[in-house]
Amino acid sequence: MRRIWPEEFNAIISGAEEVTLETPAEAGEAPLRRLALKARITMEDYERIWPLAEMRFRLGEKDGKAITLITTNPHYHAWHPKDGGSVDAVSESGRHYKTDYIVVHFLLDDVKETSPA
Repeated sequence: MRRIWPEEFNAIISGAEEVTLETPAEAGEAPLRRLALKARITMEDYERIWPLAEMRFRLGEKDGKAITLITTNPHYHAWHPKDGGSVDAVSESGRHYKTDYIVVHFLLDDVKETSPA
């Protein structure tokens, strides 16, 4: 199935940092390294993208790349969504409010397709 990352969520990944995740190695094996995007997003944005979790999406802006939001995959437990802190602020009307953040990781990989012969 070819799912494209919804354009309405491009702002969520536009400022993401590219990182390398390294899973612990089993006895006698090399650790597994995977490219990922790391983003600190608002809890509100996280709740909006939650239904897209663990599904692979092609990226329009990064041609030839695909992402998968890590949420419950036991192999990537260390990179499940984590608390990203909060920011207290005051609106123009003088009302105090707090914005909660969460740190998420998207696995980043190449899209490989074969063409019909």
